[in-house]
Amino acid sequence: MLMIYVYNCGTVIGSDALAKGLIYYISSSYLKNNTCGNWVEERLDTTDIGKMGKTVFLLFGFIASFYCQFVPVIDMSMQKVQEDIPVGEFAFQIIAYDLDNDPLQYYIQGSNAIYFDVNKQNGEVRIKNQLDRETNELFPVVIAVNDGVHPSNVTKSVYIAVDDANDNAPIFLNIPYNREVPENTPVGTTIFTATATDADLPPASTVTYKIDEVVPNDGYELFSISGPNGHVVLEGPLNFTEKSPFYQIRVNATDGGGLLGGVIVNQSTEVTAFITIKDVPDMDPQFLNLPNMVTIYENSPVDTSVFTVKARDPDTGINDPIRYSIEPTNPPDLFQIIEKDGKITVQSEFDREALLDIVGSAVVELKIKASETNPNVNGVIASTVQTLQITIGDVNDNGPDFYECEGDTCTKKNSFTGNVDEHSSVGVAVAALNIRVKDPDQGENSKFVLHLDGPDKDAFSVTPSSGVGDSSVQVTIKDSNTVDFEIKRTMSVQIIAKDANADLTVSASVTININDMNDNIPEFEKEFYIFSVDEHCKNGTIVDTITATDADELDDGKITYKLVPNSILTRFDVFENNGTIYVKNGELLDREGTSSYTATLQAIDSVGKIGTTVLEINLRDINDQTPVMNRDVYDAFVQEDQNLKLVIQARDGDEPETPNSKIQYHIEDSLFSSNFTIGLYDGVLENNGLLDREAIDPQLNGVIELKVIALDMGKPPKNSSAMVFINVGDVNDNSPVYLHSTYTFKVKESEGGILVGSVLAHDVDQTDFNNRIFFTIDNSFGSFIILSEPYSEGYRGNLTVDPVFVLDYESGIKTYHLKVVASDLGEKTAVTTVEVVVEDVNDTPPVFQAGLTLNVKENTSLPGPLGTIKGSDVDTEHLLEYMLVSAECHCSGIREPCPEEWFSVELNGNVVGNSGSTSVVIDYEKCDKAFLTAKVVDVKTEKGKNSTEGVVTINIEDINDNAPEFIIMQEFYVVLLERVEKDSSVGKVYAYDRDTGENRKINFKVIKVEFVSSEGTLPQDLFLYTDSNAQEDPDGRFLADIRSQKQMASDQRGKFMVEVQAFNPDGLSSTSVVELLTIDSSYKVSLRFRSPVSEVNENLPQIRQILTSVTRATVNIFNVASETTTQRAEEVTVLEAYFVFSNGSALDYNEVNRILNSEEVYMEYGVILTQLGFTGISTTTEGQKEVKTEVFIMIGLMAALAIILVVTTTSLVCIRRNYKRKLKACKAMNSAAAVVIENQKSGPVVPGTNKYTREGANPVLNMNIDTATDLGFDEDRSSADRDSLNSLDYNIDMAMIEKDTMPMMIIEEEEEEGIGSPYIEPLGAALAQREKKRGGESPTVTFENPSMNTTDL
Repeated sequence: MLMIYVYNCGTVIGSDALAKGLIYYISSSYLKNNTCGNWVEERLDTTDIGKMGKTVFLLFGFIASFYCQFVPVIDMSMQKVQEDIPVGEFAFQIIAYDLDNDPLQYYIQGSNAIYFDVNKQNGEVRIKNQLDRETNELFPVVIAVNDGVHPSNVTKSVYIAVDDANDNAPIFLNIPYNREVPENTPVGTTIFTATATDADLPPASTVTYKIDEVVPNDGYELFSISGPNGHVVLEGPLNFTEKSPFYQIRVNATDGGGLLGGVIVNQSTEVTAFITIKDVPDMDPQFLNLPNMVTIYENSPVDTSVFTVKARDPDTGINDPIRYSIEPTNPPDLFQIIEKDGKITVQSEFDREALLDIVGSAVVELKIKASETNPNVNGVIASTVQTLQITIGDVNDNGPDFYECEGDTCTKKNSFTGNVDEHSSVGVAVAALNIRVKDPDQGENSKFVLHLDGPDKDAFSVTPSSGVGDSSVQVTIKDSNTVDFEIKRTMSVQIIAKDANADLTVSASVTININDMNDNIPEFEKEFYIFSVDEHCKNGTIVDTITATDADELDDGKITYKLVPNSILTRFDVFENNGTIYVKNGELLDREGTSSYTATLQAIDSVGKIGTTVLEINLRDINDQTPVMNRDVYDAFVQEDQNLKLVIQARDGDEPETPNSKIQYHIEDSLFSSNFTIGLYDGVLENNGLLDREAIDPQLNGVIELKVIALDMGKPPKNSSAMVFINVGDVNDNSPVYLHSTYTFKVKESEGGILVGSVLAHDVDQTDFNNRIFFTIDNSFGSFIILSEPYSEGYRGNLTVDPVFVLDYESGIKTYHLKVVASDLGEKTAVTTVEVVVEDVNDTPPVFQAGLTLNVKENTSLPGPLGTIKGSDVDTEHLLEYMLVSAECHCSGIREPCPEEWFSVELNGNVVGNSGSTSVVIDYEKCDKAFLTAKVVDVKTEKGKNSTEGVVTINIEDINDNAPEFIIMQEFYVVLLERVEKDSSVGKVYAYDRDTGENRKINFKVIKVEFVSSEGTLPQDLFLYTDSNAQEDPDGRFLADIRSQKQMASDQRGKFMVEVQAFNPDGLSSTSVVELLTIDSSYKVSLRFRSPVSEVNENLPQIRQILTSVTRATVNIFNVASETTTQRAEEVTVLEAYFVFSNGSALDYNEVNRILNSEEVYMEYGVILTQLGFTGISTTTEGQKEVKTEVFIMIGLMAALAIILVVTTTSLVCIRRNYKRKLKACKAMNSAAAVVIENQKSGPVVPGTNKYTREGANPVLNMNIDTATDLGFDEDRSSADRDSLNSLDYNIDMAMIEKDTMPMMIIEEEEEEGIGSPYIEPLGAALAQREKKRGGESPTVTFENPSMNTTDL
């Protein structure tokens, strides 16, 4: 036996060559993977050794390939397919090939094969049913191909990866997005977040949001949406009152876009969010009739009503009650207000004249505060303040009083002193008197009259005799004769001032000192003159001419004139020479200020004596005062269902009780003037009947403009005007009105969210708050919703099908009668009836008849249909047609595409067979069932799926129409002639019948035997027979042994041709020829495996296939047995086989050895055989005996030569043996190191020594070995040496297989040490040397191998 070790996958060393220094080379391609580092054991024929000399043959290797029929190869494992490929379009190509270039047929099998149709001829796969990645993203199909040679298909599972297409629109989550939002929500607040998902893959599944519409339109600027995350954010302030109280936001979710049908598309979905604005108290109260002006007379009783203020809460959704109060005023405590209703009354009596002294005005300004009852949104009480002007009306409660004035300062007095010349003329004013009379009342109430009383009242008079408000008073001479210095030097009078309209009197005493004067003075004709002149007359207007005469002649013509007092000169004057009185400054003559002037006209003589007369110049009133409205603009507020009463006041400064000051009130003609009346003299403006806000042009926003004219009666008359703006408040006094009394709409079923129709209504109330209409459905059946939206003529109620509800004509209500209510915010309603007619839409897929099963016998013609598929459809209008989708058959236990088109489905649903054609035959033996996947199609479908698939099962019934068919399990059988005995089996026959039941039972018989040899073909008697009862194996095959009735002659070289008949009970039969090749045991080859017998038997089919492939011969396994005898040794199994060709020839040991050692075999099967445990081949036991005979002859010859050379070689032998002992010790040392301390191996194994080395030295003598110096002494070593080494090698073989991959190195020669070693055994010496070299770094390690001892080494 020879052990060879593979080094660097190119150099091998045989154990026989170790001592001879022989190294053999094999190609590096011989070794693969773990082969490097393996020992290969072979048995060598000594005859060959003798023939080849010392050349050692390496018998490990394999050839590349052998002749065989290849099976097809499916070269694909995964296939990507786009999910949107239309049905019928190309999907992918099945990739398969056959090395024999046989034409292939292609199939797709498995439960997922329903998605595809495959062209059997070219492998082109098309879509049969639409793919959906979101439902099934990755699924397997079974690809099957057949080359028409092998009986069964080659199959492979291929995974279909469905690529995404953008076929899904986003779907909103958590709808509806209805929210109630307080109107004070801060800008920037997120109102809600729209969330949508898309089942597609990114980027198509990336959802972007936008707002498509906001109703009403002015709300579009109030809201924004974040594109990436759907946050709807408030962008502007809300206002329940001034803006809309509700909004509809239509949100659009659009995906990221992607390919669909070869075109980039974006899918989108919309949803409507209803936002209701909740009113919050965030506005201050508003006065409805302030600012304003009223009049109250002084001294009015406490609690007298003055005015009622009105205010409202503009937060109409809150409408908080208003409370009223008066802010601090000056003077205080004059008025009070009722907190709840705003009524202002007199709190304490007051005097107008006292107010004038305090505040300098008769007008009191009240600051009226209106406050809400409850805190506003900021936690405080909202309030507002406006002004009410109260004019204090005058009452005649004051009499006149006397004053002495110096400049602007007047002091009340009741005694005065003056002087006058004696005999002064009548009318001469007493000098040095500065008397003024004042009445603090106003107008007519300030008018007073004057007269004199007292002891000298008859000598004097007082002027003027009456006055208004404020007037200068003079005491004049009435009786000049009485005024005589010589008679009475001092005179006194009392001036009595009496109120002209009340019993109020006051008096003042006047003391008059009489001056002593010349007696002759100029004299006027009259003592008192009264003149009249128009106020505001032109300067220079002549009042009159008055002249005086003087009794003294010397003074004749010398009299000059002068007006006194000087204060009168600003207005009047007199020409000094002629006494003509004229108007000096007419602009200052204002009757409304002073109605008359009193002056003294003096006539001065030459010596300065003065004669006087009194002039009273009364100003004639002219119409120079235009009536003055108390206010330029009057604002009034009145609800349309209330009465207006507004006082318009004007005043005229002309003389009272004259046409010039008398005022009349008129309303200028205008659009609404006829709706109002005004008091002609009192100016009270009232509405003429109730007002109607709806009669006012909406463009005017409820405001009526009136122009009120105040006209006096003077000539020419003067007038002024004031604008009156009357805000007519809208009252919800009108109910909504439908434009039509009834509505009828038609809607198709199955349309979720579709617009059914619109109902139209309007409310003539003008304000948005009162005319806003909401629509509701009293009986929607949960199927409809209605949304309100404004339009040009009112409001429109869009009636839609509820998006979450689908109308179904077939199972639901066909006509809905809805009661739609239109309501305004005042809960006024109108009702209309809406009839919704549901129209049938062909949207329900037809129903395929379930459980349809048909029966048909094989090989029969079908004149009519097998049966009819009867589908159904609940739609009103439908037309059903039927078509075959796919056909699968149950063939050989597998459901797969039918081999032929046996059946078809007609449009009317008839299932017919195609067996009428001669080329199509229904064959039970091919398939026993057919599964027709058909679909019923409604060609009138308008919406949705138009078809439904179903399966029709067709049971194919068997008839006895098939003869038995032989199964060639192997091309021939090998017969060892010397082992054939009577009734022993020489071969087997196999057959099967494709029929079923009793029709398939088979028996065999031999009908002919011939022997074919080199001499020709010779007929034989029927000495061969088959078993009478064939046996059926688990695969359904019937088999029988061919047996011999006698022993066969051992000298027959050739083959028996045995014709065997297989027949079934009905007589159908077939024949086949079985070849029996005769051969002897010299062609038996033994293959060795380092594996148990059970494992070899398990791997036997794979081993047979490899050996058949490399030898191209039929491999007949003769025996598999264990060779191992030692219990603890590794089991070795020997497989005995014959390698026979169909022509009767066979391969012997040498030929098999040559083939298995070829480089081609190693490249193809080296790794596999190594894994199967194959170690080498050897000849048969009989062959070994023959080899030993030849070896003994060779040894005899060599022994003779040894005797001749004995002397020469004796010394060499001694030297050689000494070296061998040392070499064996080295082997033992390295063996222990390799086995015990595996993790310290530092280099590849040295063959034959079990030593690892890093240097790679030659394990013999650290020198190149020359074959010429090999004397062959190793031949005499005992077989025990070889066995021992072999045992050692086997013990470490498995470790070496995995670890030794390094090329062979040269081992440095070690110096001989320890000649005097105390160790007796070589192994002990080797271990001691090992420990010495390691320097004691590691603990002592020993190794005991019970199967060997050092003596063997």
